[in-house]
Amino acid sequence: MTGPGPEEAAGVPRARQMLERARWAARSFGRYDHDSVWRVVEAVADVAEAKAQEYAEWAVRETGFGVVEHKAVKNRLCSRGIVEAYRDEDLVSPRIDTSRKLVEVARPAGVVLALTPSTNPVSTVYVKVLFALMTRNAVVVSPHPLARQVCTDAARALASAAEAAGAPCGVVQVVDEPSIPLIDALMSDERTDVILATGGVPVVRAAYSSGNPAIGVGPGNVPVLVDATADLRRAAEKLVTSKAFDNSVLCTNESVLVVEDAVADRFLRELQRCGAHLLTPEERDRVREVLFPLARFDTALVGRSAVAIAERAGVRVPPRTRVLLAPFDLVVDEEPLAREKLCPVLGVVRVASAARGIRAATAVLRIGGAGHSAVIHSSDPATVMAYAAAVRVLRVVVNEGGSTGSAGFGTGLAPTMTIGTGFVGRSSLGENLQPRHLVDWTRVAYSEDPSEVFPSFEGLQPWDSVAGPMPPYPVASNLVTAAGAAPVPAAAYDDEGAPALRDEIRRLIIEELTSIVKG
Repeated sequence: MTGPGPEEAAGVPRARQMLERARWAARSFGRYDHDSVWRVVEAVADVAEAKAQEYAEWAVRETGFGVVEHKAVKNRLCSRGIVEAYRDEDLVSPRIDTSRKLVEVARPAGVVLALTPSTNPVSTVYVKVLFALMTRNAVVVSPHPLARQVCTDAARALASAAEAAGAPCGVVQVVDEPSIPLIDALMSDERTDVILATGGVPVVRAAYSSGNPAIGVGPGNVPVLVDATADLRRAAEKLVTSKAFDNSVLCTNESVLVVEDAVADRFLRELQRCGAHLLTPEERDRVREVLFPLARFDTALVGRSAVAIAERAGVRVPPRTRVLLAPFDLVVDEEPLAREKLCPVLGVVRVASAARGIRAATAVLRIGGAGHSAVIHSSDPATVMAYAAAVRVLRVVVNEGGSTGSAGFGTGLAPTMTIGTGFVGRSSLGENLQPRHLVDWTRVAYSEDPSEVFPSFEGLQPWDSVAGPMPPYPVASNLVTAAGAAPVPAAAYDDEGAPALRDEIRRLIIEELTSIVKG
């Protein structure tokens, strides 16, 4: 019998161990009631919020891009802000509808594999861990290699907080040394119940082709239309603030400004008053060449400041410049500035009318960003409605910045860090990712026949009737019993009970080795 190959040795056994542990944690956590779950969630959010500034500084230091103050804001929004937003949503307790004679029992997904990006590293870890915990799921975090250290530390801090608050050991785990074989093994293993993929197109495609359920999103390329009825001063402030936020690393940031000719000159002056720099044609060409050498975006400039990009292009700008405005004539495939730009460079197109502007915005989305997001600044509801009907996106933000607005902060959209693009964007999710997407509901439906009496289910908990206590995971770290889980018998750890524990560990090791050989 030959041993495992080099690729398997590099990742598969480790992946299986993590997933087996996560599966046990998910089974145990699935027995918790709502109050126990929220004690865990609150404790995790407290730690996440307390470390928001520290992790913001660390993320910028490790990745080399973004703005510390803005990442700290995102970290707070995605910790305490997320908890407050979903506080009233009970995804644990049974739902009883006496009028329809229906009982709905929450069924957590189980084991969630969370792939997180380098652009919004810690905030995405926060959101996915909290969403998993709110729905009694176990989560394995797989961070982007560029943000591995900060995300690993963050995930471990959240895991410690969860376990201290009574969650099962292993309910939050993190891949501290990511490798392609390890990630592939995590994605394709049948013990992974759902993959949350946030990242580039290759990451999302890999998740969808893994054979396991996946929720992934497409890239953005957000057009913003400013018509003649807009409050120009307010729109300029919102737009510059949004485009400069964390140096445009959010996929919801505005990429191309489409402005009606009648107000274009005034609006450009307002943008400059807010810290934008209008590039001359020669300066624009230099910036375009730096951003898109050989017609492909230079990812080394993701999240770099407007001043740094200008310096790279040999363009002199004021030291407080927040955004570079790059005018061009036509929204066509051949124009690189019409594509997504995860940096504070905003393409600018002038149009004769709002109707022409709507057509230009749809052209931007044909180049990229289908299903994602669009922004409009207007006081005309007819134009807003026409715009929303024409652009092929699933969220249109009105009179607010796109960076945070489309992510559900400052608007009525669901707060998140994962933006679904629906069928048009080739995504399985058509709205902002929410906790409810990580739980199914078993529906117990009684006959509508009037003679069929619907009994009272008040006070009943489905998991109370699960046969037998939840056995402890046979590792030393489980000596401390999690609240809500069956207590670990003391005899299992004394001299008399040691043989039984060794037998159980031996059985699990043999089972694991057998599965590796068969795999």
